[in-house]
Amino acid sequence: MTYHDDRIQKSCPGKKQIMKIQLRPDGDIKVQKLRISGVPTLILRPAKTAEVPVAVLWIHGGGYITGMKEMVYMSRAMDLVKKFGVTVFSPGYRLAWQKPYPAAADDCYAVLDYIDKHRNEFNAEKLMVGGESAGGGLAAAVCMMARDRGIHIDFQMPLYPMISNIDTESSKDNHGKIWNTRRNHIGWRMYLRSGAKKTVSPYAAPAQQTDYAGLPPCYTFVGDGEPFYRETMDYISALRAAGVDAEADVYPSDYHAFDMLKPDDEISKEAIRRFNERFEKALMR
Repeated sequence: MTYHDDRIQKSCPGKKQIMKIQLRPDGDIKVQKLRISGVPTLILRPAKTAEVPVAVLWIHGGGYITGMKEMVYMSRAMDLVKKFGVTVFSPGYRLAWQKPYPAAADDCYAVLDYIDKHRNEFNAEKLMVGGESAGGGLAAAVCMMARDRGIHIDFQMPLYPMISNIDTESSKDNHGKIWNTRRNHIGWRMYLRSGAKKTVSPYAAPAQQTDYAGLPPCYTFVGDGEPFYRETMDYISALRAAGVDAEADVYPSDYHAFDMLKPDDEISKEAIRRFNERFEKALMR
């Protein structure tokens, strides 16, 4: 695990922050809309550059209760398309207020299964999975489902993932920005209903996994003051203990999803740089 706290300056106190929200593609991206097994899905490809034979399933966040597939346009997945030329799939999975678990996990896996069965059509020699927050949790869950059902995933990128329905030392009594203990409890209660505080399937709450062997190599990053800090680091530790190549970068922040919501801050720039660097290494595996 790599730490970069000493390399980054926190944003100046009192400095006005401008939140940038981008929910439309730019001219460097061409977008196809497809309904896969009933799941509305965006397929993003580079508009001009040659495509790299890699498909990435990228899953949006929102605490399992909100969000949309168009959030991919403000995510790290954009660099994967524009800088590296991969094809990205963004599924519009059912949210918990529409249908609780296993709806979201099943929707995301259905899209993954479709990509796997149509690898030639999508020029997908490699298959990767990523996402942020609840999307990171779903990414981890989908990787577990894929391992157990025979689909090979080459790399996983569950960024600051929401994977533990049981309070950890960092999610308990957390008052961080954007996401906190109260909102976390609401998200899990809506997603798992009566199982919100119980032992559940690791497909529902990946932190409850007991067998991490054979899962894909992993990279993630997280803020040290946000709710998901502890469960993120525990996930990386469990993967490494099982012999899986796994790495996390930790940044000094209690601002959940800082890279998406404050992309011009210095820690966001560093996180983005490191993410792209690690992805480039994954491409060369």
